[in-house]
Amino acid sequence: MTDALVDVQHGSIRTLTLHSPANRNALSTRLLEELDRALRDATTDPDVRAIVLTGTGPVFCSGADLSERGVAAPNRMPGILTTLVESPVPVIARVNGHARAGGLGLIAACDLAVAVEGSTFAFSEVRVGVAPAMIMVPALRVVEQRFLAATMLTGESFTAHEAAAAGLLTAVVGDEGALEEWVAARTESVLRSAPGAVRATKALLRTLPAQGWADGLASAATTSAALFAGTEAGEGMAAFLEKRRPAWDVTP
Repeated sequence: MTDALVDVQHGSIRTLTLHSPANRNALSTRLLEELDRALRDATTDPDVRAIVLTGTGPVFCSGADLSERGVAAPNRMPGILTTLVESPVPVIARVNGHARAGGLGLIAACDLAVAVEGSTFAFSEVRVGVAPAMIMVPALRVVEQRFLAATMLTGESFTAHEAAAAGLLTAVVGDEGALEEWVAARTESVLRSAPGAVRATKALLRTLPAQGWADGLASAATTSAALFAGTEAGEGMAAFLEKRRPAWDVTP
């Protein structure tokens, strides 16, 4: 690790680690600026196939840095949430520990999210006199609304298994080793898949829910036709018939 509050591990799988253990990886102005920059770099790099977002220590993210209430700094959270949701490549939240408030917004904006058993979660904003306003936008996209009402209106904490049942998490694993294995398996699967097809699928997952039946089918048909006529489909189908790896598979 470096002195940076967001440690960046480069490669086809770009890992971004919140590294501010002194305040439990709180979303300070400096950390948000570094995270914003790191996410923009990752999502615009054509060599990146997936992004992993995680934290240092026993806490994934404790939410806003409450010591900065009086600091007049640009609020970067809306841009960060948008970048996560609109990322052309899959984003995996590797939830290494507890999460509160804005940390849950980061998780909700990711495509996949896995947490270690024993982690706890809370939309704790009402306990300090504010509302979970911005993070409610991505949360409403993935979490059951009655569950959000019960937890956001009370600020009560809930378990990783409850978070998974409500839709905030994709999976819950037993320990740190299993967490690493789960993420490694998902990223390896991404590396075995055609990058253009993965990007197209990510875009469809984001855009189709907002379209009506007819418009959704029309746009999906256009995407499908373009992919079937593309070079990736040609390579993928040839590799399948020839019983070999396609060119994009860079796994060991």
